[in-house]
Amino acid sequence: MSANKLLLKFARRYPGRILLTVILGFSGALFNGISTTLIVPVLLSFLQEAVELRGAPPLIKTLMYPFEGMPQNQRLVWMTLAIVLAIILKNIASYTNTLVATSLTRALTFDLREAGLRLLLEVDLDFYSKTKVGDLINRLGGEVGRTANAIGTAIGMFTTSITVLVFVGLLLSISWKMTVTSTILLGLVAWTNQYIITRSKYFGHQLSEMSKDYSVRILETITGIRLVKSTGNEEREYQRIKELIQRREEADFSAQVNYAAIAPINEVVNLIVIILIVFMGRTIFANEIESISTVLLTYLLVLFRLIPLISQLNSGRSQFATTSASVEVVNDFLSCDDKPFMVNGTVPYTHLRSGIHFKEISFSYPNHKNLVLQKVDLFLPHGTTLALVGTSGSGKSTLADLLPRFYDPTEGCILIDGIDLREFDVKSLRKAMGIVSQDTFLFNASVRENIAYARQEVSEAEIVEAAKGANAYEFIEQLSEGLDTQIGDRGVLLSGGQRQRISIARALLQNPEILILDEATSSLDTVSERYVQEAIEKLSCDRTTLVIAHRLSTVQKADQIAVIDRGQVVEMGSHEELLTKGGYYTRLYSMQFAEEAARDEALIRGSYEIRTRLTPMIAYLKLLVDEMVDSPEERDELIRESFHSAANIFKTLEFIENTIKRLAIKK
Repeated sequence: MSANKLLLKFARRYPGRILLTVILGFSGALFNGISTTLIVPVLLSFLQEAVELRGAPPLIKTLMYPFEGMPQNQRLVWMTLAIVLAIILKNIASYTNTLVATSLTRALTFDLREAGLRLLLEVDLDFYSKTKVGDLINRLGGEVGRTANAIGTAIGMFTTSITVLVFVGLLLSISWKMTVTSTILLGLVAWTNQYIITRSKYFGHQLSEMSKDYSVRILETITGIRLVKSTGNEEREYQRIKELIQRREEADFSAQVNYAAIAPINEVVNLIVIILIVFMGRTIFANEIESISTVLLTYLLVLFRLIPLISQLNSGRSQFATTSASVEVVNDFLSCDDKPFMVNGTVPYTHLRSGIHFKEISFSYPNHKNLVLQKVDLFLPHGTTLALVGTSGSGKSTLADLLPRFYDPTEGCILIDGIDLREFDVKSLRKAMGIVSQDTFLFNASVRENIAYARQEVSEAEIVEAAKGANAYEFIEQLSEGLDTQIGDRGVLLSGGQRQRISIARALLQNPEILILDEATSSLDTVSERYVQEAIEKLSCDRTTLVIAHRLSTVQKADQIAVIDRGQVVEMGSHEELLTKGGYYTRLYSMQFAEEAARDEALIRGSYEIRTRLTPMIAYLKLLVDEMVDSPEERDELIRESFHSAANIFKTLEFIENTIKRLAIKK
C-alpha cells in the first residue's frame, strides 16, 4: 500500500465529513469569486466611471443583471451590500469548513494511533525481539504526529484546490485565451517550486531517520541509566545524544531554509507573470470588446486573488513533501504483510481435565536454522508438577514459552486434553495461565494496581488475601502508603524479593488453573528465596504446574523432573528415580549440593568458632560492667582479652564470607 493510499483508506471512513468539506469549500470559493467579480464595477461606479458591458463575457453580465435599470446611487448601494453579503457568506463557509477539516484531521489522527496501538498489542513477540522499543515509540508518537500534520496539509490543499478551480472557471468565462496564456506563464511558478519540493522530500527523510535515532538513544540511555552511572559514562552519552540533537536541528533548519525560499521566489516570478499578462491582456481585449477597463480589471483582480492561492498550494505541496517520509514510515508500520501474527483459534478454553502433552516438539526461532528444541515429548498430568532442569541455553524457557503460545512449534504440537493448542482462543487460554518469572515486570503504579492487574474487578479483601498468601502483606504494611504506595518504574523502589512476591500475589489473585514458574527464585538472596519459595508452594498447590529451575533444591518435590540438554529430553523421572540412575541429573545434583555442603560446613565451623570466642568475652564484659574487678591491672587484662576475642570473631566472619564467595565463583 502506498503512502497516499494509506490516507485514503482511513479517510473513506468519514464520507459525510469529506462531502461536507467539498460543499463548504466550493461554497466559500463561489462566494469569494462573486465578491471579487463585483468589486470592479462597484469601484468604477464609485469613481463615476461608465461601466460598459457590451461585448463583456456572459458571467459578468449575469452577475450585473439584477442591478440593471437601477439609479446609479441605488445600484452602488445594492452592489456594495451584495459584496459584503458574499464576503460574510464566504467567511462563514470558510470557518465552518475549517472546523469540519480540523475535526476530520483529529479523527484520522486518532484512527492512526488506535491502529498502531492495536497492531502493537496483537503482533507476535518475535516482532519485538527484532525491533527497538525507541523506534516503536517514535513511530507511534512522533511519526504519527507528523503524519497528522500531513493529513491537515492535504485537507488544506484539497480545499484550496477547490477555490483555485472555481477561480480558474471564472477566468475561463471571462477569457479562455487569457486563461490559457496565464496557465502557461503560471506553469513557470510550479516549475520553479518543483525543485524545492524535491528537496523538501529529501529533508523529510533525513528528519525522520534522525528522529528515530534520537528516540532510540534517549530511551536506551534512560532505561540503562544505572549502567551509565555505574560505569561513569554520563559525559559519553551526553556527547552522543548532543550530536544526534545537533544533526537533527541542522536538518530541520535546512528544511526551514528550503521552505522559506518558496515565498520570495513565488513573489518575484508572479510579478513577472502578471506584467506579461497585463501586456498580453490589453492586446487580446482591445481586439475583442469595446470596453477594456471593466473586463480587464475584473480579470486581473480575479487573477490577483488566484495567485496567492497557487502560492499557498505550492507551500502546501512542500510541507506535504517534507512529511511524506513520516507518512511512508507510518504506512510501513501499520502494514500487516511483513509482521508475524498468531493465528487465533475458535475453541474457548474452559477447564483442564486429563493433562498437557508436549508431542514431538521441535522449534527454531523465526529466521534461524538451528533447532532450539528437538523431538521433545512430555506429558504433564492434571494437578501435578513437572520440573524442567538443565544448563543455561538448553531450551527450558523456550519450551515454557510454547505453552501460552508466545510461539508455535516448528514441528509437533501441544495437546490439552487431546485438543491442539492452536485450536483454542488465545485470550481465554492465557487467562487460565499464571506466569511467574525471574524477570518480574511491575508497572509504575501502586502496589494495589499491580496485584489487581490480572483481574478487572476485585475487592480489597481479595487483594489483601493474595498479598498474605504471597508473604507480601507484612512488608506492604510497612510501606509509606501501604497498598497505595507508588513503586516506581518496573518496581524500582522495591527489592528483588519484594517484587517477586508482588508478582506471586498477582498470580494468586488471578487464580490460574495452569501455572508456569520460570526460575522465579534464581536471583534472590537466601532470606528472600525462603519467603518466595513458601509463597510459590502455596500458589502451586493443587494446580497443574510447569517449573523451570536452576537450583535443584526447589524441584525435589516435583512429581516429575525432565532433564533437558541441547534441546532434548535426556532423562525423566522423580527426584529419587533420577538419583538412582546416576546419570545427568545426578551429576548436576552432586555439583550443586557439593558446593552447598561445603558452604554449610564453613558456616557450622564458623558458628562454633564464634561461640567459642563470644562466651568468654561476654563473661569479661559482665565483670567489667558489674565492677567486680579488684585492681586496675586486672581491668586492663580483661579489656585486652575482650579485644582479642572480638578481633578473632571478625576474622572468623571474614573466613565465612570468603568461603561463600569462593563457592559462588565456582558455581
